Amino acid sequence: MSGEEMTENEDMAVEFKNINFSYVPEHPVIRDFSLTVPSGKRVALVGATGSGKTTVVNLLMRFYDVDSGEIRIGGQNIAGVSRSSLRKKAAIVLQDTVLFSDTVRNNLKYSNEEATGEQLDRAVEMSRCRELIEMLPQGMDTILTGAGANISQGQRQLLAIARAFVADPDVLILDEATSNVDTRTEKAIQAAMHLIMQDRTSIIIAHRLSTIRDVDLIVVMDQGKIIESGSHKELLEQRGKYYELYMTQYAGFGT
Repeated sequence: MSGEEMTENEDMAVEFKNINFSYVPEHPVIRDFSLTVPSGKRVALVGATGSGKTTVVNLLMRFYDVDSGEIRIGGQNIAGVSRSSLRKKAAIVLQDTVLFSDTVRNNLKYSNEEATGEQLDRAVEMSRCRELIEMLPQGMDTILTGAGANISQGQRQLLAIARAFVADPDVLILDEATSNVDTRTEKAIQAAMHLIMQDRTSIIIAHRLSTIRDVDLIVVMDQGKIIESGSHKELLEQRGKYYELYMTQYAGFGT
């Protein structure tokens, strides 16, 4: 695949500079979007469905290329790097987890085929997958049939987090929704996500606003633009769009 390799850089800040993007010409989805995610920090994107959160992530992973503007990782314009090189630096854990009809071991090694047994064990431990894998008939050698249809949605998400641990990316993207999972599994997923984000440049697409109170910055999007940004406390005090979204989800539960 054409394009240069991503360079090694201790500063893995992610910068969006004046991004514009349309899936269909004349119908912009992202409008003059500028945002810096400092190296090692956690930034959450929030907003109603259709506000552009997922599109921002799609552009960062180069599933699509921007119409105008620049996206830089570690100071390097991603437009000039190969997609394969980019995706070795950045890992994504989606709400709808993609697993393959293969063994658990091979699913975990998909992101890093050279991973050692020790690396796999550490990833399993850190992602809270140990109990899940021990319950499977052949453990790590259990075949996931139908792309993981023989395990629950929450279990699939834990395995996806384990796969991201194996990849050990510089930049992590999390779609943190934990809908349709039981409370115990949700707590395990949240604990695993908290661990994997430590000291890693992270972008979280936030659904449940209660899960992002301790991130470094919350960015509120609407119609492809940033309309508010700040901490959880600051945004609640502004009583703007974030306050409105929060109160819609958590009215009566306190802040």
